Amino acid sequence: MSEKVLIHPAVDNGVPHTEEPNFAGATLTCHCKTDPVKVHVGAQVAHNHACGCTKCWKPQGAIFAQIAVVSRDKVDVTANGQKLHIVDPNAAIQRHACSVCGVHMFGRIENTKHAFHGLDFVHTELSDKPGFAAPTFAAFVSSVIEGGVAPRRMDGIRARLTELGLSPYDCLSPPLMDALATQAAKLAGTLAA
Repeated sequence: MSEKVLIHPAVDNGVPHTEEPNFAGATLTCHCKTDPVKVHVGAQVAHNHACGCTKCWKPQGAIFAQIAVVSRDKVDVTANGQKLHIVDPNAAIQRHACSVCGVHMFGRIENTKHAFHGLDFVHTELSDKPGFAAPTFAAFVSSVIEGGVAPRRMDGIRARLTELGLSPYDCLSPPLMDALATQAAKLAGTLAA
């Protein structure tokens, strides 16, 4: 009997396709039972994906995170923001996490030269209602090994991601990699702005 591969609770029973046209957003809530941190995301997200990197927050038992991006001006801390701290101030993405339960509420890139500056990274599974765009790919798949997953499991993990319709990449999706390369070329002067 083959091992059942669990990716993330939000997709393990199939990727939910509950995206709503003209979605105005929702509130994300940390896992604290009292005085939870609340962050309102006031727009639809883009590039929602399963992420295998070792920096992203993952719920208990998950081997992947679920991450999407939204314009940073659409992210607003609405309750208990005093509990937030930056996990690693030296990281490109400044992940703001609850200091009590550890849940990452949003990640922000402060480097104005970064291709993703102006976008915040959010965990849509923390939403109080459906409507956000579903994940469409898996990024940094090989990185789950660095997080403690046995290399022998990788074929099964990639097969399960493919079965779920989440194309597995060992980097970001091609459009996101193109955006990073375009910004690097502009900064290097090899591509006209």
